Amino acid sequence: MFAEVIIPIPIPKTYTYLIPPSMESAAMPGVRVEVSFGKKKRYAGVIKSISNDPPKGFEPKSIIQILDPEPIIYQEQLLLWNWIANYYMCSEGEVMAAALPTHLKLSSETILIWNEEYGEDFSNLDDKEYLVAEGLLLKKELKLEEVQDILDATHVYPVVKSLLDKKLCFAWESLKERYTVKKEIFIRLHPSFQNEDALAELLNQWNNKAPKQLELLLAYLHLQKTSNAVKQSELLKKSGATSAQLKGLIEKGILVASKEEVDRVQLKSKDVHIDFQLSATQETAMQQIKSALNEKNICLLHGVTSSGKTLLYIKLIEEQIRQGKQVLYLLPEIALTAQIIRRLEKHFGGYIAIYHSKFNPNERVELWNKVKKGEIRIVLGARSSLFLPFSNLSLIIIDEEQDASFKQQEPSPKYNARDAALYYAQQCKAKVILGSATPSVESYAQAMNGKYGLVELFERYGGVELPSIELADLRAIEGNKTVRKIITDHLKEAIEQTVQQKKQVILFQNRRGYAPYKICGTCGHIPHCEQCDVTLTYHKLQHKLQCHYCGTNYPVFQTCIACGSANWVEKNFGTEKVEELLEEMFPDFTIARMDVDTVKGKTAHDELIRNFEQQRMDILVGTQMVVKGLDFEHVALVGILDADGLLSFTDFRVNERAFQLMEQVSGRAGRRGDRGRVIIQGTNLKHPVIEWVVSHDYKSMYEKEIASRQIFHYPPYTRIIQLFFRHADKGRTLDAASFVANRLSTVFADYLIGPAEPVINRIRNKYIYEILLKLPRDSEKNTRARILIQQALLMMQSEATLKSVHVQINVDPQ
Repeated sequence: MFAEVIIPIPIPKTYTYLIPPSMESAAMPGVRVEVSFGKKKRYAGVIKSISNDPPKGFEPKSIIQILDPEPIIYQEQLLLWNWIANYYMCSEGEVMAAALPTHLKLSSETILIWNEEYGEDFSNLDDKEYLVAEGLLLKKELKLEEVQDILDATHVYPVVKSLLDKKLCFAWESLKERYTVKKEIFIRLHPSFQNEDALAELLNQWNNKAPKQLELLLAYLHLQKTSNAVKQSELLKKSGATSAQLKGLIEKGILVASKEEVDRVQLKSKDVHIDFQLSATQETAMQQIKSALNEKNICLLHGVTSSGKTLLYIKLIEEQIRQGKQVLYLLPEIALTAQIIRRLEKHFGGYIAIYHSKFNPNERVELWNKVKKGEIRIVLGARSSLFLPFSNLSLIIIDEEQDASFKQQEPSPKYNARDAALYYAQQCKAKVILGSATPSVESYAQAMNGKYGLVELFERYGGVELPSIELADLRAIEGNKTVRKIITDHLKEAIEQTVQQKKQVILFQNRRGYAPYKICGTCGHIPHCEQCDVTLTYHKLQHKLQCHYCGTNYPVFQTCIACGSANWVEKNFGTEKVEELLEEMFPDFTIARMDVDTVKGKTAHDELIRNFEQQRMDILVGTQMVVKGLDFEHVALVGILDADGLLSFTDFRVNERAFQLMEQVSGRAGRRGDRGRVIIQGTNLKHPVIEWVVSHDYKSMYEKEIASRQIFHYPPYTRIIQLFFRHADKGRTLDAASFVANRLSTVFADYLIGPAEPVINRIRNKYIYEILLKLPRDSEKNTRARILIQQALLMMQSEATLKSVHVQINVDPQ
């Protein structure tokens, strides 16, 4: 028998291995196997399929061992991996690397094996080599970690290489299990004192020689009222006792210590508790959703901000949980999970858990296994949660479905979790709800065409009005010249009034840092990144210039390197500068900032959101993080500081994205009680997008966008495939892009654009050229294009001068 094995590396196809007869009964699709690939490297691969037909043209290696007694993923996941690899033009190995938690992939570690023929003459070794040789002679093999311990050093490669060159040992690769079970020491009362009379006698006869031990015992008895077993760490912390005092009680046979396995992921008690009623409008929408899902597999829920979409989701989830099913609730940003998990835990207790990349590798393995066993019935997470091994999935909710964050950018696979979820639901025979206040043009078009069901909610929950939109011109007349302000007088007055009324303010600026760039006021020179073709952003708090593409930091230039002038002018503004300005304007107000620079770590999002919910802050300044899905009761005013910046991108989705961002952030205002206010600052206030936002007119935006996309052949009327070519030599990059473009043009000349330099044509010292294919929505043409692209790339790789050019493929780019 032979197994087709997926290995977590970017090789073009799966690799076939022989299944030894002794392993045939245990081999099945979805189990991990240890295999060798290349000369010495070992990997934990996953069996994709099993066949009796031997591979043609090569002698397969044998599987070394089977690592799992049962599959770690189901057939539906294998089908999803295969679909992502085919559709997004990557390898299944890359999909596997993205899908599995790090500690399920295992890692290959180097083991040094003693060479018996070397003998025991160590006279030609230096001191470090001698120490390692002694260890090898005694143990016969050493892991690299053990060599590091022997030498008390991290960098041991020169010593290891020298010993290998002298043939004192051989190197071998072995798989290393990285997942470790968490264990804690629990303290219990000795069985002989479980009886109340025996315990009372012990306490009555206690002498005064060990008062601290008595205090410790009494602390234990107090803690054990809520739990039979008490954690040693908790007992020592609560009692203030020492480990020695606890050891004394254990040696006397009064307490017993035992080391036990514990879950890293602690779930609450499982309970379904729904304590609200839907409004009449929501009840109607609920019946429409159920009716739509009876006829179609996908339903688009288009509800204005604060219309109560989450309440509908909760009711739909309740139905699935009572039937013993599983639900996946996808969100575009990790930041959104913090607030929504509290709402869902209130209703579903321990049935629900969060899954995203901020968890450590061991926690992710435990969550993976709990989902696979069906212990977790609702998963709330970002795009990576799509890969979990659901055993009984019946409903997928994709909230904020329009969000570009559902699209993976780096590294490969560059999949869109929303679109992949639609395929996955089809394999699991599950239903899908796409939810948004501002649906993507593509999704709304599918609903208009009848492929998706459509349910719309046009009124806010509780009869609250949509916020009023006010416009403020950033240009102000000071003296005899026009200046551009960051915060207009109109917005400043509104902020003062709002905070004085004990309400909160959100200010949105879609740029982080202090100043997007600095320019020399004398000669016009702008500092650029040495590795990228972009200007450097000034971060005042760290007092550094930073490239937001490669992450390189530079010291702040005191004088211009071009002309020597110290006349620097800061252009435009980021969230850091807004925060500083607000602190100067409103010294008595509490101000916080929410962007990538301030929100780091697993709990940072949650802490900031909780503090804002509890009104510990008056004003929150943020980037896109503050825009989507957050529900704050006391926010009465939202300020959009620079609408012009949202409308100036060179992208066919610019109007759609600008409308979505402004409408979404506007929706944070006035979600309870009085009507909220939104002030939009800009200079081009007659722009149609701003007019649509003022009237909350999604339909007009959609109709305008869909018409222009049909004229210019953009999605949803076409499918886009983008190819990026990168190399340190600009000429070679262009040659490679031209080579591939020439071969594609033989069939797809009418749909081909490029090669051309993108707006940012150099990142990390690699020059970039791109090719764009705008293909009609014809499956035959799309399949043919994919085959032709792969053939052209293989031909390019065979050219000696071009094979070093790196190519990235981006299907359906965002």
